[in-house]
Amino acid sequence: MGLILLDSLPLHRIPCYGLKINMSRNSIKILPGALVCEESKLRGDITIGSGTIVHPRASIIAEAGPIIIGEYCLIEEQVRIVHRLPFDQRNKENSTPVLLIGSHNVFEVDCNVESPKIGSNNVFEAKCFVGNRVTVSDGCIIGAGCRLTEEQTLKDKMIIYGSRCQMREGLDKPQPQTLQIETLTKMLPNYHHIKKSNKKN
Repeated sequence: MGLILLDSLPLHRIPCYGLKINMSRNSIKILPGALVCEESKLRGDITIGSGTIVHPRASIIAEAGPIIIGEYCLIEEQVRIVHRLPFDQRNKENSTPVLLIGSHNVFEVDCNVESPKIGSNNVFEAKCFVGNRVTVSDGCIIGAGCRLTEEQTLKDKMIIYGSRCQMREGLDKPQPQTLQIETLTKMLPNYHHIKKSNKKN
């Protein structure tokens, strides 16, 4: 239902470096080496880095401004990544905020992420929720089903776990999912239509 409402929004004109940007238009940039399934739902100004995989039925919605996704991220089925400003920051015309997502991040099945900034080597486990007031640094793990909504910045290597979203610092950053990405790069084109890359490195 959210996607339908987004498509039906009137044209927005938001100033950014002296330019007027029409946020209702899609501008999808896929770098060579990225693998994006046709069944994924992409809305707004989105750049997808080399080696990143976007599964079918994943949704990436650039509502408040552009989303730039780094290299070798894994975005699984039914994931929702939404660039959405907190309510009290909407309608401000200073600039257009950009959601930067680093490299080697894993977004597991059915997680919902609205964080305004995400570093590298993070894992968002299945069915977790990260709100738009939570900044995620590098090497963090947000456990399955955990829900973070209060304003905060997660320091490097923080682990969120349990029904009460307890926190502790990990010893090492999660390892990149290199083998899984290599396997999916070979398998997914056999079962799904793939969007063609349209942007040079």
